[in-house]
Amino acid sequence: MLRAIAGLVRASGRVVAGRTAWLDSERGVDLAPEQRSVGLVFQDYALFPHLTVAQNVAYGGRARAAELIDAYGLTELMGERPARLSGGERQRVALARALAREPAVLLLDEPLGALDAQTRAHVRAELRARLRASGLPTIVVTHDYEDAAALAERVGVLVDGQVVQLGTPAELVATPASPFVARFTGANLLEGIARPGTAGLTEVLLDTGDAVFSADSAEGRVGVVVYPWDVALARESPSDSMQNHVAGTVESIVPVGNRLRVRVGGITAEITAPAAESLELREGERVVASFKATGARLVSL
Repeated sequence: MLRAIAGLVRASGRVVAGRTAWLDSERGVDLAPEQRSVGLVFQDYALFPHLTVAQNVAYGGRARAAELIDAYGLTELMGERPARLSGGERQRVALARALAREPAVLLLDEPLGALDAQTRAHVRAELRARLRASGLPTIVVTHDYEDAAALAERVGVLVDGQVVQLGTPAELVATPASPFVARFTGANLLEGIARPGTAGLTEVLLDTGDAVFSADSAEGRVGVVVYPWDVALARESPSDSMQNHVAGTVESIVPVGNRLRVRVGGITAEITAPAAESLELREGERVVASFKATGARLVSL
């Protein structure tokens, strides 16, 4: 899609920037790449290895090169070549080079994909601030929902070339349109058969044999969508407002930032490190994962 917008591949359809058509198959319009005002940042940044930072940025456009080098904190690196830069520094150079063209639209292909996990969170926050400051329409391609949610005002989920859902990050989490969207946004997806339950709830008999309840209405084959942060863990089934309790063995405990992701009987819970310590969680031990009926959304399979 990015290459079609930039004119790097033959495509049919319509691409319009502002009031200018770059591609309109019905009218026979198909501008060459150099006629399209695009700033494209490749996944591997595609910096010229034999050029310095200053020369790489100036290649995009000399008029704004000095301004962008200063704005992106690259002044002390002006004479360095890409091989001596960190991943975050290379990204800043690539972004500055793209903006030096003074483009009408910015296209980013997996901008954080080349970074290690430790660097990724810092660079993500930095990139978000810089994109907001540029004020340019920007399309970001990513397979990571955390990146999408942090960088984008709207997220479009593409499956087999089709947009299956388009909305804000919050809308995708609250009302996923399909099992794929639910998994993409980080949810647990428990499959089963739905039928009317008591007290206006829907009962879902899971394939595992457990029964859970949802405030959503549905019948037949469904997926129960539960987000890790809505799942609580305990040694025994708690006597509280949570209607759903699934017992299982702790399969894994993985640190994610300042929290822990605990896999229990097919369900992933996200809890704080102090909570895990108080429960004295260990792999192979049996615990109960609990969540509310209002936190269990239903999607058709």
